[in-house]
Amino acid sequence: MKILLRLTVLVLFTTATYAQTGAKIEFKADTIDYGTVSKDTDNGIRFFEFTNTGDAPLIITDVKSTCSCIVATKPKEPIAPGKSGKIEVKYNMTPGPIRKTITVHSNAANVPGSILALKVKGDVKK
Repeated sequence: MKILLRLTVLVLFTTATYAQTGAKIEFKADTIDYGTVSKDTDNGIRFFEFTNTGDAPLIITDVKSTCSCIVATKPKEPIAPGKSGKIEVKYNMTPGPIRKTITVHSNAANVPGSILALKVKGDVKK
């Protein structure tokens, strides 16, 4: 009985020691709200800010928008554990309501399927 107990404890300890959680992405906010803005006074640039809360480098492989009116730019380098990064979003400031989605593809272990949806909303006035 003691041997079985020791073996079980050894296996659990070994598994816990070698387990890595991987990269984890945590955004400050999952929505950019432009509010009501003027096409003439706003350049349309905003940022999604995030932190890698995991224990491995975070690699954002792609960012895509639901339309060509938004250009999203991903970080070029991996984000080290504990470090922060930004995804730049530039809206073309076409007058009218904004209701768009940005999809982020990464190696984040805490994101199901490694794809995360972020929202962009607001209203642009002439």
